[in-house]
Amino acid sequence: MKGRHIVVSTTRRATLAALAALPLAAAVASPAAARSHRVDRRTLFIAGDSTAAQKYTDAAPETGWGMALPFFLADRIRVANHAVNGRSSKSFVDEGRLDAILAAIRPGDFLLVQFAHNDEKSADPTRYTEPWSTYQEYLKLHIDGARAKGARPVLATSVERRKFDADGNAQPTHGDYPAAMRALAKEEGVALLDLQALSLALWQRLGVEETKVYFNWTGTEQDNTHFNPPGAIAVARLAARELLHARVLPARDVRRVGDEIDELSDAWQSRLTWLPGTTPA
Repeated sequence: MKGRHIVVSTTRRATLAALAALPLAAAVASPAAARSHRVDRRTLFIAGDSTAAQKYTDAAPETGWGMALPFFLADRIRVANHAVNGRSSKSFVDEGRLDAILAAIRPGDFLLVQFAHNDEKSADPTRYTEPWSTYQEYLKLHIDGARAKGARPVLATSVERRKFDADGNAQPTHGDYPAAMRALAKEEGVALLDLQALSLALWQRLGVEETKVYFNWTGTEQDNTHFNPPGAIAVARLAARELLHARVLPARDVRRVGDEIDELSDAWQSRLTWLPGTTPA
């Protein structure tokens, strides 16, 4: 692996580790959860950014796809969503958030990693990474950390933004980051969920106007990055399908992906839960 060596502040990690886990993951770190952990009752941890994150009531209807992922998984696969708004592969590690996951993860669990949206922010040195060097190096910290704990790492290319050209063609927005992740997954023998390619194809199929129904477009906001409930459900279904196709999970642990699901129906959207409080910045 080429690129400069990463030096992570252990002091900063220790200071911020206690803030790293979202409430959905808190039970996993408890001694009782550790004692009751069994191979047939496994946890899928999500490390990522705002597109996947659990949202609080102040952010509704903005919805992370990680909130909808349990819809498509068997009850014995628990989702611990540690994704947080604004984080990159670098800042997630520097803030001690990966350490918090590794303190809770157990043999047989999974660590699903999706970053790029904030790695791209070259004006912010606390978050920026270069696709073919530091980005891959920080991703490898996630991979190595999971493996050291006997868990299985899974990489997911970043879901695409809503961007179309004048002819109505959906446009990629993540530069070299998806290619860098694909290359790393191949090099490290890690399962890859290609959410970037799959979501880009989905937005193309839906088209310029219908995609607005899947993103956080409200009366006061036109957000082409974050999802509302239909978008989160649609992307979560893509992720679940990939978990099955990549043989991360067997068929018995993935459900409903082949069903005719109306992401726009009230019945589906009512299953989503926003936590009380304020969404972390």
